[in-house]
Amino acid sequence: MMPLFIFLVLLCEICQVAGDVKKTSGIMQDTGVITAAVGDNVTLRCVAQDEVVTFLSWYQQRLGDKPQLISTRMKHKTVADVFPPYKERFHASSQSQSNNHLTITNVRLEDSATYYCGILEFSAIEFGQGVFLHVKTPQSNIQAVVHQSDLEPLRSGDSLKLNCTVFIESPCAGEQNLYWYRHGASQPAVMDPSAGQCTSVSNKKPHMKHCALSLAIKSVSASDAGMYYCALRSCGEIVFGNGTRVDVGESVKVHPLLVLCLKVGLAVSIIMLLVLAFIMYKLKKTLCSVCKGTVSHRTCSAAYDAMSQDPDTLHYAALSLKRSTERHRQDDNMETVCVYSRIKTRKE
Repeated sequence: MMPLFIFLVLLCEICQVAGDVKKTSGIMQDTGVITAAVGDNVTLRCVAQDEVVTFLSWYQQRLGDKPQLISTRMKHKTVADVFPPYKERFHASSQSQSNNHLTITNVRLEDSATYYCGILEFSAIEFGQGVFLHVKTPQSNIQAVVHQSDLEPLRSGDSLKLNCTVFIESPCAGEQNLYWYRHGASQPAVMDPSAGQCTSVSNKKPHMKHCALSLAIKSVSASDAGMYYCALRSCGEIVFGNGTRVDVGESVKVHPLLVLCLKVGLAVSIIMLLVLAFIMYKLKKTLCSVCKGTVSHRTCSAAYDAMSQDPDTLHYAALSLKRSTERHRQDDNMETVCVYSRIKTRKE
């Protein structure tokens, strides 16, 4: 039984360790929104945690555009190759092999974008969560108010609808573009363009507009949790709302290995119960055989003591105490003689 117990303990330990194992990202980089003024110098940090990384890169994704490669370098090199469109003001520094920090000098309005740190492991490319660099001007050409509605906590499977209203006064003749900026721990930051509509408040003031933006998700899950920002781009500038936090309660999920452990434990428990039942059956059968056959002196005494506890089970018999000495000695030597532990006599 001891080897079986040790096996069960080891099995439970293995299942517990396997159930706690989670896939973690090999990249640590700045996340969220970083605000900077025109002309500032900004450093975006990135650290590769895995030892098997071969290449480290930086990508830039402007609103509505595809990601563009900024720089790349091998892990064992100290100098990164910066591509021509960014070579003037972008520098990728590496104080160690695992660091890959990006420095932008004299930032401009067009530098407002999402920046991703990427690594190459064997043949797989992995990206960080991304960080949005929001560049502001000291004197803005637009006046805008972005209002986002609050949201109650959700559960998996619920429907989600976010509303955003924007009041803007802009002297620019260009169109206004609305976006949803989503940032969460379980996913990279994403800019989602939306078909927001802007209408003039009145014919007398065409430069004053009212815009409406909504985002709907039919069935939310834990991966949809995060901070959602409503963003307006106009006259080359970007205006962010305060953001709406989306909390999604995760449903309880049972790990497959835990299910397997429970099945194995149940099977072992059933086997042990069957073994114990078989052992009890054999013991009972042996005891019954002893009771039906010839019993020892002590067994008879114990059986008689048990019977004598109940007066209803007492049986009286006449005894002849006149025996010869030779027969008395012979009878005392027999193991099958039962000695009465209790004798009742009736007095006349």
